[in-house]
Amino acid sequence: MLDARFVRDNTDAVRKVMSDRNASWDVEEFIAADEKRRAIIGTVEALQARRNEASKAIGILMKDGKRDEAEAAKGEVRQINEQVAELDDSLAQLEAQVRELLMTAPNIPDASVPVGAGEDDNVEVRRWGTPRQFDFEAKAHWDLGPEMGIIDFERGVKLTKSRFVVLGRDGARLNRALINFMLDTHGSRGYTEWAVPAMANSETLTGTGQLPKFEEDLFKTSEGLYLIPTAEVQLTNLHRDEMLEGAELPLHYVGYTPCFREEAGSAGRDTRGMIRVHQFDKVEMVKFAKPEESFDELEGMVADAENILQLLGLPYRVIVLCTGDMGFGAAKTYDLEVWLPSYDNFKEISSCSNCVDFQARRAAIKYRDPETFKGSRLVHTLNGSGLAVGRCLVAVLENYQQADGSVIIPEVLRPYMGGQELISPLT
Repeated sequence: MLDARFVRDNTDAVRKVMSDRNASWDVEEFIAADEKRRAIIGTVEALQARRNEASKAIGILMKDGKRDEAEAAKGEVRQINEQVAELDDSLAQLEAQVRELLMTAPNIPDASVPVGAGEDDNVEVRRWGTPRQFDFEAKAHWDLGPEMGIIDFERGVKLTKSRFVVLGRDGARLNRALINFMLDTHGSRGYTEWAVPAMANSETLTGTGQLPKFEEDLFKTSEGLYLIPTAEVQLTNLHRDEMLEGAELPLHYVGYTPCFREEAGSAGRDTRGMIRVHQFDKVEMVKFAKPEESFDELEGMVADAENILQLLGLPYRVIVLCTGDMGFGAAKTYDLEVWLPSYDNFKEISSCSNCVDFQARRAAIKYRDPETFKGSRLVHTLNGSGLAVGRCLVAVLENYQQADGSVIIPEVLRPYMGGQELISPLT
C-alpha cells in the first residue's frame, strides 16, 4: 500500500508512475477524497476545541450563579456533539474510501526499473548454459510424459477438470525429489524452513496485496477462506502486526506449498501441458530486510534461485521486468526463464521481487533499531520462487530426454530418488 502523504506530496510523479505501469488508478479521485477527509478533520478539531472551552465555562458560570449563561453553554455543547457525530460518520466513509483507493494502487517502481509498456520491453541481464542441440526429434513434455506413464492429463480432467494434472510413478517421485532438493539447498544457504497452511484468511491475503484487487483469481471456500496462490502469502504474514528487532534482520525464510490459481494465465496461451495449471507446487523464498539492504538482498535472492537451475544443469536467462510488466506489489522484479525445447524458447520459472515497504505498510510489519533511530520503521519484504516445481520437472524431462524415450536424472536429484539414474519408458 502506498503512503497517503507520499501521494499527496508527489501527485505529478504518481500520475507518471501509473501511466508507466499501465495502471488505471485514479489519482484525482484519491486527492479529492483525501482533501475532503482532511477538511473534515480540521473542522472536527476546531469544534472539539470549542466544546472543551464551553465545557470548562459551564462550571465557572454555575459557580458564579450565571445559570442562564451556563444553560446556553450546555446547549452549545449539545449542538457541537451533534455536529461532531454527523461529521464523524462522514469522516468514517471518507477514510474507508481513501483506504480502499490506496489498497488498489500498485507499488512505485524503483528508479532502476526500465520504463516499458509490456513484456517486449523487458531487459535481458544475463544467460547461463547453452541450450542442447538434439540429434533426434525431441518431444514436448505433454507427449513425453504420457508416453512414459509419468504424467496423466486425462485422469487430471477426470478427477477434477481441465488444467489439473496427475503425476504417477517416477513422475511423482521426481516431483518430490525436486521439492526436497530445493528446500535442502536453500536451507544450506541460510534460509529457515516453514510449513504453512494452504488456506489463508482475508486479512492475510490483504497483507500481501492479493486482496481486494485480485479476488477473482483466487479459489474461495464457503467459510470465507482462500486457497493460497503462493507461499509468499503465508510466509510474509507470519510477522503481520509484529515488531521485529533490527539486530535480527535480514530474515530469510523458505517453504513448500501447493498453490492454487483460479485464473491460470491468458486465454489461449500455454493451454497444453503443465505450464499453466490451476494447482501447482512451488518452493518460495521470502525475506525481511532493512530498507538500506533490501536491494542487495534482492540480488542475493536471484542468485539463490539461479543456484538451483545451475545445480540442475538447466540453461536459463535472467531478465528485469519493465514498469508495464511488473506485478502489483513489486518495486523491482527479476524473472528467471528456463530453456524449454518444446517452445524453442525460454519460459518463466521464477520471479524474484523487492516490494520495499508496500506489503509491510498493509500488514503492519515494523522493526526497531535503538542504536540507529528512535521509534520504529517499516521493514522491506522480498519474495521469489525457488522454484516453480512443475515447470522445473518439465524442464528436466525435456532437456534430459534421450533418443530411446528415457530421461536421465540430474546427478543432484539422484540421492533423493534412491540412487536412480534414469527414468525409463513404459515397456
